[in-house]
Amino acid sequence: MSDTGEFDISGKVCIITGGSGVLGSEMATAIGERGATVVLLARGEEKLEAASDSLEEQDIEHMTIPASVLDRAELEAAAETVVDEYGRIDVLINGAGGNHPDATTGEETSFFDLPKDGLEQVMNVNFVGTVLASQAFGEYMVEQGEGCILNISSMTAVTPLTKIPGYSGAKAAVSNFTEWLAVHMAQEYSPDIRVNAIAPGFFLTEQNRYLLINEDTGEYTDRGQSIIDHTPQNRFGDPEDLSTTVCWLLAPGSAFVTGTVIPVDGGFSAFSGV
Repeated sequence: MSDTGEFDISGKVCIITGGSGVLGSEMATAIGERGATVVLLARGEEKLEAASDSLEEQDIEHMTIPASVLDRAELEAAAETVVDEYGRIDVLINGAGGNHPDATTGEETSFFDLPKDGLEQVMNVNFVGTVLASQAFGEYMVEQGEGCILNISSMTAVTPLTKIPGYSGAKAAVSNFTEWLAVHMAQEYSPDIRVNAIAPGFFLTEQNRYLLINEDTGEYTDRGQSIIDHTPQNRFGDPEDLSTTVCWLLAPGSAFVTGTVIPVDGGFSAFSGV
């Protein structure tokens, strides 16, 4: 699949952190189908290999690099590898993130018993990892005078959800950082370096499935049903629901869009519950 004109992203070199995850893999496929080169960066080599096999089957030009978004040296080495191979970096999608049971309150764990390590892990992978990757790959965009950084925020950054204080706080930080970095890049370096974010609504992922689906029955948990009741489109999002918004934010058609956080949420943020 290819696009022309305002929606053309063919030939762009796009790095996706957390690229072997469910949402990262879907974004990689959508971007690759439109003619871009995809670089997947993640920690688990087994999942990276599986994601690579899928892209290979679709004849999508790609590269995989095992690295942690919390290791600046690994990120800088990855950036050098990409530039050596492809000559430039056009897009960074900061997709690495997720919640963790140790940062989640529940029947067995009260807020007062949440361990420091769990909270730090969630804050680090979502927020600190986004900052470090933006530093390592964003420097090349400054040299080029153009580029696009796309962060992944969340509906919980807008209205904090119960049970997940660490994740809610981390994603709120991502949204704030998106606005800050957009202004900083435009004013200090180039107005052609854009920074935006998407705020997905509720998608079933490996990190949150245990909160939304009862493993024994396959039915929604009370929490899952509550989310559905407050989502006007009456379903969880599918990974491909993000693709068109992502590709638009990377394309020339959104050239005057920067510093924004775009909801992709089935109407959740528009619904008061009444």
